[in-house]
Amino acid sequence: MNLILFGPPGCGKGTQAKKLVDGRGMVQLSTGDMLRAAIAAKSALGQKVEPIMARGDLVPDEIVIALIEERMPEAEAAGGAIFDGFPRTVAQAEALDAMLAGRGKKIDRVVRLLVDEPELLARVTGRFEQQGRPDDNPETFVTRLAAYNKQTAPLLPYYGSTGKVREVNGMGTMDSVAADIAAALDEVEA
Repeated sequence: MNLILFGPPGCGKGTQAKKLVDGRGMVQLSTGDMLRAAIAAKSALGQKVEPIMARGDLVPDEIVIALIEERMPEAEAAGGAIFDGFPRTVAQAEALDAMLAGRGKKIDRVVRLLVDEPELLARVTGRFEQQGRPDDNPETFVTRLAAYNKQTAPLLPYYGSTGKVREVNGMGTMDSVAADIAAALDEVEA
């Protein structure tokens, strides 16, 4: 099963993806985590994307798609991928669909985490204070949220027309959100 966790930055996609990895054995393909690891390793890729991410801008499609494609064999061997933070644009969604089709696969479910934006800002501010992630400072978050609303939210109609989207209240407890996501995935497997 291939799943997209969809929602604005800070909505809990990473937390829920980790629960699915533990519970279902799927592979989490978090472009944010992959890019932050490249920055921490001070790799050539990390040096290229660090200023882009520090501004809160989206990393170019070709870089993100190459990262995803590199990890697909691992996800396929595990029985599926959780796309976390990808795709972010319609062009990326089209590239993902084409890449999966070339492998005889598809997106099976899109789970949209619904959240309250002011509460989200409070969450991210708290995470920034605890973890110090530069892309989580409140000013950068506002830029990231604006980019999400402008560039990523248009994916809803793209996937909405497929009947694969399920909406989940992302403001509940971690366990209640996880249970709602599990129910949405169980529909596919039934």
